[in-house]
Amino acid sequence: MPQQIAVVTGAGTGVGRAVARELAAAGWRLALAGRRAEPLHETAELAGVPAAVIPTDVTDPAAVTALFAEVAERFGRLDLLFNNAGSFGAAVPVEDLSVEDWRAVIDLNLTGTFLCAQAAFRQLKGQRPQGGRIINNGSISAHVPRPHSIAYTASKHAVTGLTKSLSLDGRPYRIACGQIDIGNAATDMTAAMGHGVRQADGRIAPEPTMDVADVARTVRQMAELPLEANIQFATVLATAMPYIGRG
Repeated sequence: MPQQIAVVTGAGTGVGRAVARELAAAGWRLALAGRRAEPLHETAELAGVPAAVIPTDVTDPAAVTALFAEVAERFGRLDLLFNNAGSFGAAVPVEDLSVEDWRAVIDLNLTGTFLCAQAAFRQLKGQRPQGGRIINNGSISAHVPRPHSIAYTASKHAVTGLTKSLSLDGRPYRIACGQIDIGNAATDMTAAMGHGVRQADGRIAPEPTMDVADVARTVRQMAELPLEANIQFATVLATAMPYIGRG
């Protein structure tokens, strides 16, 4: 069986880096995308395999087009897009959130996810044999919000709609689309949770986290299903985090 090809966005840190390493260990060939080249090269080194390092601003349509063109040229096909790039943005009350900060979060988390999915969809539809898989990184916030997270929460709810539409529109072309909703994976983005984060009742309290490698293993499980099967939504969270019963 030929090696499978995966594009991982936001691959320079956190979940993206962990998923890249997990896929590499399973024999996948990788194209690593993110805004900064240096962390991408670090991810490739940690993965221990040759990888295409392609610095990309996923909010820029031309940059996204160039990313997938390079993937097609280097590898000849695509099997997986892990659509992971995103940002929480400023944690401020609704009335204090600037329009600029709102747009920055929506542009990265939603428009960037759409642009990469659209480019991947075109490639997956047009290649022979046809088809492949897109996995979007949602969030627990695609279900329930945290305080002071209106832009992030709105963007992740919208990613769920994007996932559903891609699943429906991809059916005729053997394009499967699923979403992983992650709660409290231990990364730089969640480092503050051990010290204390705001709860629904206004308290500041520490929250448990889980090993990001557990997220990566779940993404790999989703990725390696045959295209006749799909994990539509997977929720992976630290067991004791305040999600069930939040608020």
